[in-house]
Amino acid sequence: MTAQAMTGARVLTPQGWLDNHAVVVDRARILEVTAVARLSPGLSRLHLDGGFLVPGFIDVQVNGGGGVLLNDQPTLEGVRAIAAAHRRFGTTALLPTLISDDLEVVARAIAAVQAAMAEGVPGVVGLHLEGPFLNRGKPGIHDAAKFRALDPAAVDLLSSLTGGVTLVTLAPELVEPSILQALTGRGVVVSAGHTLATYDQMRSAVDAGLTGVTHLFNAMPSFESRQPGVVGAALDLGLTCGLIVDGHHVHPAALRIALSAAGPDHLMLVTDAMPTVGSADKHFTLGGRRIVAEDGTCRAEDGTMAGSDLDMALAVRNAVRLMGVDLATASAMASKTPARFLGLGDRIGAIEPGRRADLVHLDTALEVAGVWIGGAPA
Repeated sequence: MTAQAMTGARVLTPQGWLDNHAVVVDRARILEVTAVARLSPGLSRLHLDGGFLVPGFIDVQVNGGGGVLLNDQPTLEGVRAIAAAHRRFGTTALLPTLISDDLEVVARAIAAVQAAMAEGVPGVVGLHLEGPFLNRGKPGIHDAAKFRALDPAAVDLLSSLTGGVTLVTLAPELVEPSILQALTGRGVVVSAGHTLATYDQMRSAVDAGLTGVTHLFNAMPSFESRQPGVVGAALDLGLTCGLIVDGHHVHPAALRIALSAAGPDHLMLVTDAMPTVGSADKHFTLGGRRIVAEDGTCRAEDGTMAGSDLDMALAVRNAVRLMGVDLATASAMASKTPARFLGLGDRIGAIEPGRRADLVHLDTALEVAGVWIGGAPA
């Protein structure tokens, strides 16, 4: 790829916003961020018509998109379709997410993501396994019949993906610390979710290597004065927490309280997206239950939430509107924080020299005007 300078938009860097600056991309990486006046006259330029150039969005919880649910299509083609559906909304890195299922399906999903990364499917950086090691007391839309204990054989399976990140959501109160430590010791990122864990159980899990909380506030007990539980542990122990900012899963006041307690360095925007994202079809079947997407959320006929119809660009706009943050803060929760959580903070998540050129151009209404993964238009 010939070096090219992107000009014409405000650029968000780790040091803050820069005006009249260009991002120079060469061979899929950011070569430099420099004043437009200092660019070489012969350098190829791509002029962006105003707006904002921000780091590409990183979504760690993507159940589906483009009409595809990973559980129904745990194949290379399924992963490719999901990633393609989300790229148009600024998602330049994602973890396709498998909802609780049989271990045979887990193995197929691992193989599909392995194949996608080997083929270089843009945006796929690993896999999120949300279950099946969850608590029957907080199943959400998951099929509790699929829940099972985490044993050494399952640890071997969950740690078998190579060259990418594996994130596992589990109920820590149901896992022996030694088993949890074996999992994290193999490089698997572990998050608590669909859980009834107490504060003390969470603390023990943190000592064993747990670092995150999946969709904070949802599928876990409420915070109480004498029983702070998962929410209290998340906000007190410095864990990195996913937030579904769709206006339905979490009340705006709770979002703002979490932000005040944890700060943007420990909160990351996630979509929990279902097949309806990027698709004209706004209904699908999950575990034999009909799910309908309406007003940004997905629900079963009994009203149970079943993921969302949310994309990352909308999550960023919602964060600005509902959490009262500026674009730089919302962008950090959509890029910098998840990159660090996944152990990819030295490769993606910021606009600075040496990082992969994963970029999103937003117009003044914060709608996506352009997306690049590794410098290539996406």
